Amino acid sequence: MPKTVVLTGASDGIGAAAARRLVDDGHHVVVVGRSAVKTKAVADELGVRHFVADFADLHQVRTLAAQLAAHCPRLDVLVNNAGAIFGDRHVTADGFEETFQVNYLAPFLLTNLLLDTLLASRALVVQTSSNAARLSARVDLTDLDNARDYSPVRAYGNAKLELVLFTKELHDRYHEQGLSSVAFHPGGVASNFARTSRSPVGALFRTPVPRLFFQSPQKAARQLLRFVTPTPEDGIVSGAYYENGRPRTIKAPPIGPQLWEATAALLDLNRRE
Repeated sequence: MPKTVVLTGASDGIGAAAARRLVDDGHHVVVVGRSAVKTKAVADELGVRHFVADFADLHQVRTLAAQLAAHCPRLDVLVNNAGAIFGDRHVTADGFEETFQVNYLAPFLLTNLLLDTLLASRALVVQTSSNAARLSARVDLTDLDNARDYSPVRAYGNAKLELVLFTKELHDRYHEQGLSSVAFHPGGVASNFARTSRSPVGALFRTPVPRLFFQSPQKAARQLLRFVTPTPEDGIVSGAYYENGRPRTIKAPPIGPQLWEATAALLDLNRRE
């Protein structure tokens, strides 16, 4: 049966590749991106609806949530794929460090604003995380904004670990009501990711290395598609973090509930019991 799938970060890379495959397979896809020109180009190519939102602006995220709720009375899969790594520490107009906001805070907000629709649809939430969540993260509930000892790689790792903790907490809070959630590391991808970043990762992506040694967006998208359209043999585990197609444990303090409450407070969200 065709599914309704919303993909953020769908104007390029993994998101665009996944959207193409899902449309080819007969699913109803909505693409979301930061660039109006690039997002419209993908939508026009595929003949699907698109919305534009910059996750560095939480007003745009709230507007996006309202647009999606109106356009998608049923939403089978929400893919929080948008993300970025930056260079120098920068605070957005909303008052948050940009890496934290774009990679974690905005997806948390979007998911919570769509929660009624997701629960009614018994939906799946997929988070594009990173192995940086276990390699370079050190989440501190007293410094979610990365104000102390900032580094772009650690800030990115922190945000991706926060996504993993959010994924598990979504499962713990709402799986009994039919909601499922997974996070995954797509691996190294030869895409435009990070090319404009003034970070060590950005420097790497401006070399020939990704093109020569990393996988294509199409191959990376297969991992995402496995969650969206699983076979009975896949045995997808809700609440889990995946690397190389298998659940992987990340050593992290059990702060999921506290992180959720702290994040909801930052966003002035009405807390759900």
